Formats: sequence, C-alpha cells, structure tokens
Amino acid sequence: MTKKKILVVTDAWRPQINGVVRSLERLGEELIRLDFEVVFLTPQSYRTLPCPTYPEIRLALTTPRSVKRRIREIAPDYIHIATEGPLGVMARRVAMKRGGCGFTSSYHTRFPEYVASRWPIVPIRPIRAWLRRFHNAGLGCMVATESLRKELVSHGHDNLMFWSRGVDTMQFHPRQDVADVYADLPRPIFLNVGRVAVEKNLEAFLALDLPGSKVVIGDGPARADLERRFPTARFLGSKVGEDLARHYAAADVFVFPSLTDTFGNVIIEALASGLPVAAYPVMGPIDILSDTKGGVLSEDLRAAALTALELDRADAIALGAAYSWDAATRQFIDAIETAQQRRRAQEAARRRFLLSRK
Repeated sequence: MTKKKILVVTDAWRPQINGVVRSLERLGEELIRLDFEVVFLTPQSYRTLPCPTYPEIRLALTTPRSVKRRIREIAPDYIHIATEGPLGVMARRVAMKRGGCGFTSSYHTRFPEYVASRWPIVPIRPIRAWLRRFHNAGLGCMVATESLRKELVSHGHDNLMFWSRGVDTMQFHPRQDVADVYADLPRPIFLNVGRVAVEKNLEAFLALDLPGSKVVIGDGPARADLERRFPTARFLGSKVGEDLARHYAAADVFVFPSLTDTFGNVIIEALASGLPVAAYPVMGPIDILSDTKGGVLSEDLRAAALTALELDRADAIALGAAYSWDAATRQFIDAIETAQQRRRAQEAARRRFLLSRK
C-alpha cells in the first residue's frame, strides 16, 4: 500500500529554537512512525534574509512559480501550512488553485498581540483581517486550545480544528542526578525557559520580589537589556537536549509570565520534569493548568510563584504525562483527513449543482 504523503510548509525552521520548530520536528518524527511520508518545505531550500526585529527567522527569497514547481515535484496528498510567512503565502496560492488538494493550516502565533507588544501604535485590526482571510481560505485551521478557538471564532475564523501538543517524557522527566546544576545559586530556583524577547513579558517575572534565585534559559534580542536591568538574575543562554532537561528537573518552580502565547510547550516540559508552574490566568496556562494541582494561576504572579513552591511535584508529573506526542499526532492526522473529506463533499455538491443547471 502506498504511503500517504504530507507536505508541511513552514517559514519557522532550524536553526531557530522555539516551540513551533520543536513541535513540527516532533510531528514529523511521529508521522513517519505512523507510516506516513513527510516532506518539509522550509527556508533551508532557498536564499534567505533575516526577518526585521526577529533575525533568527530567515525569510525565504523565492517566487510563486518556484514554490509551485516544488510542490508539483513533491506531489503531496495533503498540504499543511504551518506559518503565514512568504513560503506559507505562496503555498496557499498554489493549494487554492482548482485541481489542487487544498490545504490545512495551523495558528501558532498571535501576531496581532505580538505586534501590539512591540509597536503599540500600529493598528491590529488589519492584521486580524488578513489572518482571517489567510486561514479561512483553507480546509481547516488547527488550534491547540479551546481558549484560542474561542478567540478566533470571535474574530470571524471558521473551520477550526484541534491539534494539541505533546512532550517527550523520555527526555523531560524527574531526575536524581541534578544536585550540581544550580550548586552556586541560593534556593529556591525560579526558572523560565524560552525566547528572551519583549513579547514574552519576562520583565514581569524578573521584577518579582522572590526568595532564592531567578534563572532564565534562552536567548533573544531583549537579553542584553534585561541582564543590565536585572543584575541579580542569572541568564544561562540557550540549552537543548539533556542539558536543558537537567536544568528543568533541578529547579523548584517554573514561572511563565507570557500574556501572548497560544499554548506554551515549555509549560508541559516543566510539568513532565516535575516542576510546578506559576502563570497568569491567560490563554495557554488556563487551558493546561485550570482545575489541576500542577500549577497556580493568578493575576498576582509573585503569589502564584510562592504558592507553587508548596505543590506536590508528583501532581505536576502526572499532568505532564497526559500530553503524549502519539495522541497529538493522531489528532493531527484526524484533522487533515477530516478536512479532505470535507473537500471531497464540497466538490461532489458542486458537481451535483452544475448538473442540475444543465
């Protein structure tokens, strides 16, 4: 039996280290395990230039004709567009042509909120309208949480489907061999992991009056300024693999101050490592932590962090274990197959309508 071929188009790719890239990489691994053929169309195939204000993102320099030719060569059964960058826009155009297989998309980044955090004077209504047109043109748009679904519905998005996220519990889990990780720092250790940028609201975490030490793992354009303004915090730079996992497991509380993330992969990585989470009651944290014992949600982030110190780490571990990549990938497969069934039904209805007019 011929394997179904899935083309994933993404403007976010290595060497970036972020939740979108990690999610897509793991999705690809799981799809192959489930006997799909997976091809990624990324900026690595083209000349690129750095994205303004986010130079880690490389924008592909190509043309619609080149992307069309590449998609024809791949001949996918399904096209999934993960980002709304240059490659996503061009792939969308190709997939919408008559005779194509259509496309699904996913909504990873709240761009209107991202823009508002960086350039408050820029109107976000036109951005929302463009995103609505981009995603509504597809067979379905995948969202990670109910909170995001409700928000997008309120902005006129339709055909929304769920695709949650998973955590690699073989990598992120409680460990006994981590006593030396923060040996030179006073306890307790309040940790944040992620991109060091203004939209992550790290200042809200770093300004808290907390005992022990505040540690930030990650890099980004705001790092130099935050290190200067908060000299008592420890900035450790980017970490991956076992090194990152050991730093999670050795901390005492994970503090997630972001107000704009759609999910927060780092939250479930922390939970799986046995780390209780403190966060604001906003999209992402609400969907993961509400009505659980794995973390504390509060408008008072300091109170949430201090309360999280008292939580049982076993509850955090149990909550993290609920997010499996196998389940998330099967959800993704169900979504693209449902979308294709919808396309076939629409085409059949169109044919019937045309026949009825003859």
